[in-house]
Amino acid sequence: MSKLTTAPNIADPDGFYAELLALHEGRNKAESDAVNARLILVLANHIGDREVLREAFATAANDA
Repeated sequence: MSKLTTAPNIADPDGFYAELLALHEGRNKAESDAVNARLILVLANHIGDREVLREAFATAANDA
């Protein structure tokens, strides 16, 4: 049974997207990549559940 939530689940998704874009403003590619990597690790730590993280890996890999 899937534990990963893939249905839309973010309140104000447009606002979230704007904040995400703002996080990268003024950064070069390497800096943006580093911010993304840190963000992934912070969120993965917050989730904590390895099964959910594995499902996220598979979902991301299949949607690429």
